[in-house]
Amino acid sequence: MKIRVYYEDTDLGGIVYHTNYIKYCERARSEVFFKNNMSPTLGADSGFVVRDIHGSFVATATLGDMLTVTTKLLTLKNSSLILLQEVWREEVKLFSMEVLLVYIENGKPSRIPKQFKDIFKAY
Repeated sequence: MKIRVYYEDTDLGGIVYHTNYIKYCERARSEVFFKNNMSPTLGADSGFVVRDIHGSFVATATLGDMLTVTTKLLTLKNSSLILLQEVWREEVKLFSMEVLLVYIENGKPSRIPKQFKDIFKAY
């Protein structure tokens, strides 16, 4: 997924604020569902929650940069999955994270619906 860095994404020095890299990755995950004419939830009481994130800030992005977010499925279990997501500016890796997502229904971990598993398997 391509993302342009806007003024609102940066600090006073024009450098992307660190939490925005996580937001860019979240947008990329959501966009996969939207491109498949789906929502990342099946209702008000279901969806994926972040259980754990391990991130590494490698380099900085600045105002106006065009970034690419890549996503790779590392592990897919019954109710959880681990993704590797990276943010790039051309060939320069800026940020990398492994994120553990758990599917919940009514506040409890639940089996990931088949249509969602199929989307993640495409990674």
